[in-house]
Amino acid sequence: MLPTPRPSTGGRRRPPRARALGSLTAALAAAATAASLLSALQPTQAAAEQAAPSAAALPTGWSTVVNSGSGKCLDARAAGTVNGTAVQQYTCNNSTAQQWSFTPTSDGFVRIDNRNDAQQVVDVSEVSAADNAVVHLWTYGGGNNQQWQAVDEGGGAYHFVNRHSRKCLDVPSASTADSVQLVQYTCNGTAAQRFQVAPVSTAPGDVDLGPNVAVFDPSMPSSTIQSRLDSIFRQQETNQFGSQRYAVMFKPGTYSNDVNVGFYTQVLGLGQSPDSVTVNGAVHVEADWFPPQNATHNFWRGAENLSVNPTGGTDRWAVSQASGYRRMHVRGNLELSDGGWSSGGFMADTKIDGQVRSGTQQQWLTRNSQLGSWTGSNWNMVFVGSQGVPGNTFPNPPYTTVDRTPTVREKPFLYVDDAGAYRVFVPALRTDSTATSWANGNAPGTSLGIDQFHVVKPGATAAQLNAALADGKNLLVTPGVYHLDQTLRVTRPDTVVLGLGLATFVPDNGVTAMTVADVDGVKIAGVLFDAGTTNSRTLVEIGPAGASASHAANPTSLHDVYFRVGGAAVGKATTSLVVNSDHVIGDHMWIWRGDHGNGIGWSTNTADTGLVVNGDDVTMYGLFVEHYQKHQTIWNGNGGRTYFYQNEMPYDPPNQAAWMNGSTQGYPAYKVADSVTSHQAYGLGSYCFFNSNPSVTAEHAFEVPNRPDVRFRNMVTVSLGGTGTIRHVINDRGGPSNSSTNVANLVSYP
Repeated sequence: MLPTPRPSTGGRRRPPRARALGSLTAALAAAATAASLLSALQPTQAAAEQAAPSAAALPTGWSTVVNSGSGKCLDARAAGTVNGTAVQQYTCNNSTAQQWSFTPTSDGFVRIDNRNDAQQVVDVSEVSAADNAVVHLWTYGGGNNQQWQAVDEGGGAYHFVNRHSRKCLDVPSASTADSVQLVQYTCNGTAAQRFQVAPVSTAPGDVDLGPNVAVFDPSMPSSTIQSRLDSIFRQQETNQFGSQRYAVMFKPGTYSNDVNVGFYTQVLGLGQSPDSVTVNGAVHVEADWFPPQNATHNFWRGAENLSVNPTGGTDRWAVSQASGYRRMHVRGNLELSDGGWSSGGFMADTKIDGQVRSGTQQQWLTRNSQLGSWTGSNWNMVFVGSQGVPGNTFPNPPYTTVDRTPTVREKPFLYVDDAGAYRVFVPALRTDSTATSWANGNAPGTSLGIDQFHVVKPGATAAQLNAALADGKNLLVTPGVYHLDQTLRVTRPDTVVLGLGLATFVPDNGVTAMTVADVDGVKIAGVLFDAGTTNSRTLVEIGPAGASASHAANPTSLHDVYFRVGGAAVGKATTSLVVNSDHVIGDHMWIWRGDHGNGIGWSTNTADTGLVVNGDDVTMYGLFVEHYQKHQTIWNGNGGRTYFYQNEMPYDPPNQAAWMNGSTQGYPAYKVADSVTSHQAYGLGSYCFFNSNPSVTAEHAFEVPNRPDVRFRNMVTVSLGGTGTIRHVINDRGGPSNSSTNVANLVSYP
């Protein structure tokens, strides 16, 4: 019997509230009438003399206005339609009391109308210019205190400046509570004054994203959304090696739902900023299906580009490999385990307002993120270009911290624009960066129309994909498993291949699944390459052998690109990924020869090497390479850099004689060629678990030339349960890891 999933929170409805304002409020309203009329007739001299810039490109039609600090909606209290009704924040509930339109007045200012009565607008009481003057609804009379300048902060976010006072619409004391009446306050750039504006309903356009994409709109009932989410999760919770694939996508707006993320499920917000989509509830991964809450098999899933107000203040993302967590904003805490072990993960371009708690997580990479704080460690916790993270203290505790990310491009993502059309945003290259790309609004980059993409749906052939590529199209690959009888050939600079829902390519008859020419700026993202039953010499090649062109200004990049040999079925591939081009960026890759599942065995799912790097100046972030039968990673190019490396050696050598590198016992997990003169690596772990024969030994985990510019920092080896031996950490230094001493650390080499 399968373990029982944790109960869904479901949707939460706003409790009923009285519509009557009461005698006191009515009296105050009457007293304020004259002030509003006076303001309409006699605008203040300061406001009249100040020229305002043009209004920002606000959505047309009705929109929700969500505070970025609280994730709650601008709301007319008790759905009131009379003068003096408080304008407050309240949990978003899709009611018309939370729908607003922006009517231009003059000089770039707008009035903010409520849908229940469009003549009722957002008004500063008593024509005040003071801090903390309350904001309410009032019949529009043209007053400066009823007009607002929307200042675009990017990503659908704005702050609103009152024409009379020049002060900002503000949530007092940055409160996150329901029913807090808004005020005006001196503009200060905080989240309490930042609001996400999203159309209430946008048309899906004429793009068919195939049968495995669920697109939700905030106008849909929470119960309808929850039913679909639960149905997908029930199918995918234990579906570790199934063929089903799903993308779950939320249009801009606010939702009250419990999003439990199973295998081969990708959850996506469709805004230009994570704060464009808010989920009140959870976007989480649990390990209930694998008692006792063991998350070491929680692979192949993802969450991207949305914000979460977690129920109870804490969300959980208990995962291991191939489970990217990107462009997320959690207004609370985040747990990375579920009590049992979890084995590695990746977080990038993410903001966690509260604390990240690693728990039993064995290793983790946090890149270009902003955290409230971090607690916990086990073997190898790495932080690159992030804020609010621990300092470098390896090995006690084993924190590796690099202040700046030298060069990176964030992953491309799908979104809908204000007209409801699908587009793909391709972030620009960042150098020497820290924290998120969206901290100050829209990140630099390029927006591509969906007409520039060939939308790939289940049943598509390799010939059709190659024809689209040859015609200059990018590929948007919808969820599914695609068998290839010919190699996909990417030859055009700046081509984007973006997969949704862990879209999977399987090469048949021993072909290479994909080759990329030695051109600038190709982006491969969100796809799984699964080896076929006939051996492929390689699965993916980036650049042909001997590639030498410089791509420093516009490198090719790979984001959430995964490789698998065996597990779903017998698979065979000599080498999974070969990088021949210079300046390539790898941004989260799991390159895996299966250790469990179907078609597993020393002579069954055969695979020599996971990754071979021949290009110069190649940079890898979050590189996971596991269980290959010879070298896991071979690095032949100069100027290489790796930030976080996680490896398990093959579990299944039947004896030592079957796993010899010439006269040396075993193969290193990471081999830098003797010809290399410069290389840097930070935060590396290699583990052994020789369960077929615990007497098997690896001489060392890392093998590198002894040169001053080949520098390795913060390495760990582990004998899992004392099953097998790694004699040295790097070359002849450090160690051992064995049944007596499971964990060995080494701070630096040379």
